[in-house]
Amino acid sequence: MIPTIYKKISWLQSNPTILKKIFRGIERETLRTTKYGEIINKHHPYNTLGSSLTHKWITTDFSESLLEFITPTHININYTLKFLQDIHKFVQNNLNKEYFWPLSIPPYIKSINSILLAKYGTSNIGKLKTLYRKGLQNRYGTLMNIISGVHYNFSFSNNFWNLWIKIKNIKNSKSNSISKGYLCLIRNYHRYGWIIPYLFGASPAIESFFLKNKQNIYNLKKHKKILYLPWSTSLRLSNLGHTNLTINKLSLTFNSLSEYLSTLKYFMHTSSKNFENIGMYDNEGNLKQINTNLLQIENELYTYIRPKPKFKKNEKLSVTLKKKGIQYIEIRTLDINPFSCIGIEKNQILLLDLFLIWCILIESPKICQNELKSLIENWNIVILKGRKPQQKINIYTYNCKKTIETIGKNLFQDFFYIAEILDYQSKTNNYQKACNQLINYFDHPELTYSEKILNHFINFGIHETGMILSSKNKKKINRTPFKKMSNKKLKNEVLQSKINQKIIETEDKLNFEQYLNLYYNTNF
Repeated sequence: MIPTIYKKISWLQSNPTILKKIFRGIERETLRTTKYGEIINKHHPYNTLGSSLTHKWITTDFSESLLEFITPTHININYTLKFLQDIHKFVQNNLNKEYFWPLSIPPYIKSINSILLAKYGTSNIGKLKTLYRKGLQNRYGTLMNIISGVHYNFSFSNNFWNLWIKIKNIKNSKSNSISKGYLCLIRNYHRYGWIIPYLFGASPAIESFFLKNKQNIYNLKKHKKILYLPWSTSLRLSNLGHTNLTINKLSLTFNSLSEYLSTLKYFMHTSSKNFENIGMYDNEGNLKQINTNLLQIENELYTYIRPKPKFKKNEKLSVTLKKKGIQYIEIRTLDINPFSCIGIEKNQILLLDLFLIWCILIESPKICQNELKSLIENWNIVILKGRKPQQKINIYTYNCKKTIETIGKNLFQDFFYIAEILDYQSKTNNYQKACNQLINYFDHPELTYSEKILNHFINFGIHETGMILSSKNKKKINRTPFKKMSNKKLKNEVLQSKINQKIIETEDKLNFEQYLNLYYNTNF
């Protein structure tokens, strides 16, 4: 019914060390709020948290109040989670009267105008980052841009790729071969990645203010101030959430890196009538967006998973991707876990590891346009009604439909094989325990994050649930000691980030108009 890794098990067993080094990193977004769940409308605290432009681990996303915590890449899951917890603790200590909003969907906002766009200083790169966000605001509105999530960065070791290239008998250069491998993984993620919002989606409802001046396109049910779908998993991933209309027109199949880059190039150099109507300048002569193209920059492309190179902040992603190839992938389908004080828990990482390994091991034929339509439909079904009993989705390859429960359990059969090998290496049973727990979610959807949080929303309200959880999380973070970083080391990074920002600002040789023109015309 679906591909299986059964034939690859012997290969894994005979080469157990190839999965020993998996590199992981986490990016967690969260809004700063008061204890009453009101979004803080103050600037990012530069004095205590440092420069949001150059700090390695603490920055901002769309707005000054939307924090983003970034862990370094590491092979140890516990290290990564403890590091993320240390960041939370340090920031919480320096924002004594503020809280971290524990939900992906933002709290009620009295005035959209109170949301301050993120600022990054006077350097050209800092101004570009702010202008990009100004463009996002004008194109899609403020609400969409303060929806929060968790991104999971993942890559295999050189040892893995050496053996994978050998068994696949690929004759290209190593960087091209690795890119091909990651594209195989990405295609399979599009085929079966809906399992992530099914298991871990946690935004099944929104507050009624979210639809102000908008059509109720999904016929959401209403309970007091709550709008919801009874079987939904992640409205954040729907057209009500953090998405844009461009993605539906892209027809991205991820069949080759050159195709991906040419598609990006087309959309970054093709003007949009809708965005032309916004205009380039306001009444005071200030820029309103970087350009009027379908994509201002690469990051405006909102996809479930992104191919990424390792690049510096002043480099253009597409240029580096063409030069270095794909070096890791970024998973973008995780809602904030409302039941974790750091937005994600270990079992989620264990499951993601198993699934991503599975995605690279099974066959991954190229995606045609008809299959792409089928895959998009599957994601929409799971996002909007994934917990519905006996809900079926398409299996394009076999031209049939099966229930989410049936497909999910079949996937887990393979996950158990991989889990056993990983646990044997580490002399633990962590992966198998995670499988045993999470497979139950298919027989008992009431165990999923989405159903559990929906029950809280209906009983207490979304805003009230957010306040309860944020207060609970703050107390837990305050009680937890630093594990991997000390307060002193984190303070030193604050100081260093300020120095680094000043260096960037003093090194600028071009005015912003010249810089923008050079950036825009940099060849792919």
